[in-house]
Amino acid sequence: MSVEAAPRLAPPALPVRTERLMLRTVQPGDREAIGRYCGDDEVTRYLPFPSLDDEALTARMSRLVAATAPSVPDEFLALAVEHEGTLVGDLMLRFTDRHGPTDPPAIAELGWVFSPEHGGRGLATEAARALVDLAFAHYPLHRLMARLDPRNVASARLCERIGMQLEGHTREDYAERDGTWSDTAVYGLLRREWTPAR
Repeated sequence: MSVEAAPRLAPPALPVRTERLMLRTVQPGDREAIGRYCGDDEVTRYLPFPSLDDEALTARMSRLVAATAPSVPDEFLALAVEHEGTLVGDLMLRFTDRHGPTDPPAIAELGWVFSPEHGGRGLATEAARALVDLAFAHYPLHRLMARLDPRNVASARLCERIGMQLEGHTREDYAERDGTWSDTAVYGLLRREWTPAR
């Protein structure tokens, strides 16, 4: 007996506009701005990739530009975040799990990277709230989660500001690039806990 493949999901309606921001698909022309902050050792300190050289940036841009219509686990949606015409960061919504092989995704992971040049004004929080709203409004998701290094205090606070709860802290479960081990903090938000920002 053959098993039917899960149907592809429609891409979300973009761009998404908030009070100060526009969230849109990532374009090849975003390379310089993304390369500037993703090439910063301090920005990538707690990210799952090192500061990007030219070759790594090319590979990352290829993945980000193509990430427009996720439907199955491990596919993701990438969004560029603009403020007054300037790219200030990017967001990711990656599907991680579903009930069965033909079911739509039920769980997704959030991720973000923002330029420190534009920090301190709540832009990352505004963008992440918009991503949560898009995730629950457009996709049949049951749960959103974020996994981060507990030392990444800024991201932990962002999780809390968008209504996520600290659900767990696992010890030395992530292999760092230098051969050491670090912890992981897990934050979560269920659909029934979601209150749309707009």
